[in-house]
Amino acid sequence: MEVKTVERTSNQPTFLDSLTSDLGGPRTAEFFHKCDKMIPWNELAEPLKDMYRNNTNRGGASNYPLVMMIKCLMLQKWFNLSDPMLEEMLYDRISFRRFVGLKMNDNVPDETTFVQFRKRLNAHGHIATLFEKTIAILESRSIILREGTCVDATIIEAPRGRKAKDGLSSTKDKTAGYTKKHGRIYHGYKGHIATDRNGIIKDYRFDTASVHDSKHIDDLVADERHSVWADSAYMDKARKAKLQERGVFCGIIERRVRGQKALTQAQKWHNRLVAGIRAVVEHPFAWMKNTGYGRTRYRGIRRNALDFGLHVIAYNWKRSFSLAGIVS
Repeated sequence: MEVKTVERTSNQPTFLDSLTSDLGGPRTAEFFHKCDKMIPWNELAEPLKDMYRNNTNRGGASNYPLVMMIKCLMLQKWFNLSDPMLEEMLYDRISFRRFVGLKMNDNVPDETTFVQFRKRLNAHGHIATLFEKTIAILESRSIILREGTCVDATIIEAPRGRKAKDGLSSTKDKTAGYTKKHGRIYHGYKGHIATDRNGIIKDYRFDTASVHDSKHIDDLVADERHSVWADSAYMDKARKAKLQERGVFCGIIERRVRGQKALTQAQKWHNRLVAGIRAVVEHPFAWMKNTGYGRTRYRGIRRNALDFGLHVIAYNWKRSFSLAGIVS
């Protein structure tokens, strides 16, 4: 696989850069300033260096810097930008150029560059590397709470697809699955997350929509030693017993069992307690859907799993900005 390259002769700002240094919307500029202050970009990029093996000392053109490409991927999620839209914004928005590290006379990475970079991330398994590095940094800052895990899943619909002219083939995503919720049939995938009590996503899984919500909870809470919070889809007698054996509080919403006409008062009290605490796990999904992530952009589980992972990472960093002000 090849990634489009650009020859960068100097990291020094040009005269035109100095003239435009104060341009850009104040809100966007403030957000980008916060990003650069809070996110150690070089630390995130360091484990990804094995993605490139070309030796530029032997005369080849240099790749776009890893930090620049990671910033571009985060911009896509924060601002709901497709590859062509991101390329256009880097041409049009001085604040975007400055944020990713492009000087005024630098070539802008085109949409195929973003595609190839994501392919490299997938090929090297580095979406997990980026996520794990993000978690390690947030843990080192005491932003992640380790007492309590909230679990939930959301459906991410795949486009319906179109029949080809031959009537035999289709653009429908064949790796997506079907599920039924509230009487409606969905075709797509599910994102499964485990958050702390502050709403930071500590772990996640991505699967087809046909896989039940409860399949991944045991993996997601394997290291939890305090409490687990989830809705009634995750309630299972054996799971509850195993959590209690480990000394973990089972904060899963109770439901009526066969032969039970109504919940007991104790169960109702339990459910009210759980509902108030587990609500935090819905915030990441609400943020993702508010930024346009209601449907998949790609076909195939590998590409969509990477896309979901990028949304998770982008959400965690943005969430950490507000938490940094309340965590000492």
